[in-house]
Amino acid sequence: MSATKPIRVGVVGFGYWGPNLVRNLDRLGDAELVAACDLSEANLGKMKALYPYIETTTDLASLLADHDLDAVVVATSAPSHFAIAQQVIAAGLHCYVEKPLTLKSSEAETLVRMADEAGVVLFVGHLMEYHSAVNWIRDYIASGELGDVLYLYAQRLNLGKVRTEENAFWSLAPHDVSIVLYLLGEAPDSVSATGAAYVNEGVQDTVFANLHFPSGKIANIHVSWLDPHKVRKFTIVGTKKMLVFDDMEATEKIWIYDKGVGAPTDAMSFGEDLTLRFGEIVAPFVPMKEPLSIEVQHFLDCCATGATPRSDGRDGLRVVRVLEAVGESMAAGGAPVGTVVEV
Repeated sequence: MSATKPIRVGVVGFGYWGPNLVRNLDRLGDAELVAACDLSEANLGKMKALYPYIETTTDLASLLADHDLDAVVVATSAPSHFAIAQQVIAAGLHCYVEKPLTLKSSEAETLVRMADEAGVVLFVGHLMEYHSAVNWIRDYIASGELGDVLYLYAQRLNLGKVRTEENAFWSLAPHDVSIVLYLLGEAPDSVSATGAAYVNEGVQDTVFANLHFPSGKIANIHVSWLDPHKVRKFTIVGTKKMLVFDDMEATEKIWIYDKGVGAPTDAMSFGEDLTLRFGEIVAPFVPMKEPLSIEVQHFLDCCATGATPRSDGRDGLRVVRVLEAVGESMAAGGAPVGTVVEV
């Protein structure tokens, strides 16, 4: 496939997130949006009203066989991801799947293996890995300015939308898990978690999860849809400085605190041998671009060149393993559950 030839793309799903993906695919010159599939005639009607030149169908087999596609974007509900992605990859097409990749790690492993054998791109929609601020933070950590990362914690809270099928961690935390793994560059070796189902029995609406990493770093992720405030915040504590990323802020999303604990100096004494260091607070300017636009362009580039995506199938598998382990730990009363580090 020529790098200058538009990627012929089909889309499955035009419900909640599908319209955003279609909008970006339609305006990017590297893509030719050819056809769409949805079980809902109403959804297809909405799509036709906006994009009358796109062919529509309710039959997935027809979408895959009749339109000379290069790639398919899957934006359906999570329980259907595995079955649809299987068919897309089996048809020899590049496959973008919204997060989470699957609901079982065994299914994610199957898709990774299938994509490897077929020689196609398997891409997972871990949107936050394409966020300008998250990538600025990753570069900042790599620069050494933060020092060694000791621990971090994430909060993704809101009042609603309460789900009745998947729990709050499966619904909200894939973003945070993907950020943690992306920033730290490693997968956890054990997970422990506690949660509670206050609204719907058996469906935890509040979850606290702890991730332990082979390097000794730890991360805590708190998600809830029973909170009075909408919070999307990350805090990272390093040996030199500390950083807070608040995605609810319109402009100043990152704050860096020159604070820490160190050897005795003229700073305020802390016990006999340590001191607290209080330095300046800086809010760096980070140019923002729409993460979804960056993500979709990266998918198209990988389809054209065969490059391994930043959020490839293995990245999706790592996240699913953490989500799965959190559920196992909650079922075991918070007992630690080991995870597979390598993919």
